[in-house]
Amino acid sequence: MSERRFATPDDADPDYARDLGDPGEFPFTRGIHRDMYAGRPWSIRQYAGFGTADETNRRFRFLIEQGQPALSTAFDLPTQMGMDSDDPMAEGEVGRVGVAIDSVRDMQEVFDGIPLDEVSTSMTINAPAAVLVAMYYVACERQGRDPGRIRGTAQNDVLKEYVARGTYIYPPRPSLRLAADVIEWATAAAPRFNAISLSGYHMREAGCTAAQEMAFGIANAIAYVSAVTERGVDVDAVAPRLSWIFNTHMNFFEEIAKYRALRRLWAHVMRDRFGARDPRSMMLRTHTQTAGSALTLQQPENNIVRAAVQALAAALGGVQSMALSCFDEAIAIPTQHAQTLAVRTQQMLQHEFGITDVADPMGGSWHVEALTDRLEREARELIGQIDDMGGAVAAIEAGFYQRVIADEAYERERRVAAGEEVVVGVNAFVDDSAVLPERFDVPPQLAADQRRRLETLRAQRDGGAVEAALAELERVAGATGNLMPAIIAAVSAEATLGEICGTLRARFGVYRPASAAQI
Repeated sequence: MSERRFATPDDADPDYARDLGDPGEFPFTRGIHRDMYAGRPWSIRQYAGFGTADETNRRFRFLIEQGQPALSTAFDLPTQMGMDSDDPMAEGEVGRVGVAIDSVRDMQEVFDGIPLDEVSTSMTINAPAAVLVAMYYVACERQGRDPGRIRGTAQNDVLKEYVARGTYIYPPRPSLRLAADVIEWATAAAPRFNAISLSGYHMREAGCTAAQEMAFGIANAIAYVSAVTERGVDVDAVAPRLSWIFNTHMNFFEEIAKYRALRRLWAHVMRDRFGARDPRSMMLRTHTQTAGSALTLQQPENNIVRAAVQALAAALGGVQSMALSCFDEAIAIPTQHAQTLAVRTQQMLQHEFGITDVADPMGGSWHVEALTDRLEREARELIGQIDDMGGAVAAIEAGFYQRVIADEAYERERRVAAGEEVVVGVNAFVDDSAVLPERFDVPPQLAADQRRRLETLRAQRDGGAVEAALAELERVAGATGNLMPAIIAAVSAEATLGEICGTLRARFGVYRPASAAQI
């Protein structure tokens, strides 16, 4: 197609039974359910969380009142790094980009009045995911409900932190152990909970292409599944609870094709590489968030249109749940108005345009089928390179992912700076008179309030029980057993996030990335 601006049957002539199949049938290119959204629309799951537990609880209740049936939790940077709010390194960051969680008491307050065995909650947490899942589990128990019935997802995909976001704590190999511990534990203790959400999203935000997002995400998934199955866990006990998050970016047709190619590629990986037999193990179930990196500070209301078109691509691609990056997120934490508009955008897509009436409406388009084939081919080739390096962890340790992403990000910025790629309101159609919308700011007294909560906790809890629980956690960390029971015990004793992660730091060490020159 490089020499012409249209596709023909020669560009895409898939074997229907082999490459496509009906929706709900292997290799699931056309969707994981036969009726797709006609039976059940995608879940609206706007990302929220800021300030204190009480403030986040109010925002969650507001979103539920607006018709959002599931929750998605954002944590502040100290929480993401396994630090308590009174840690000197947390200064200036408490509650700024998400909610501050220092102990199980904070988790209880976030979900006060929200039944944790009924609501589905996604938690965007990685390095300390085991601790936050334990807090959620114990908080459900303290509600007088069955913690084994918790539903939702922990992101728990720490490998991508070393290449995209940087909120890692320990070196990659003990981090992989912790992630696998959560997955293994959940298969028995919380079988309705998705113990990992494999993420291509953040690597795409950092600058990689659609095919690279696919390849890096699936290569990381292969590492996690291998780590769990090498312990003797049956792949079909694990894989049906794996979930994903990908980034829906700006190239409309490529994004539609990406989800189709991802499903086909993953189905073959699970069947052919891991020997999965359960069809549910071969289904790639994914959440998506529209591209935060595509949002512009200039003319921010343009972002409403960007998110809506990206959301349409995700729906046509067949995702299972969705969040829209709000139009004011390039400025600060989204306002309540922006969150409402994001929910309404999804509700309009579900109810006003007829796009939920048919599964895979873009299937059979020569252009979309050709894109689907190209993306799958490019991703397979890249996964093969990663396999040759020894797998995802070895490739990350060698700096391979980091180099590829940095090169792509640089090239994209060069194109924008040169005007070769138009960004409306930024390098074309500029309007300096555009007025910025209302800005949400975290109250300045928040950090002090959170520190006082910690002081109260430490004064009220049983210090001896905390010390004993942390000592047992350190012992297990030095052995080979699953860490989740010891972490749950420490959480139940009201050890703080920082104390638990500090105990693991002392045993595992802290990751120090190689310099750019070295990688």
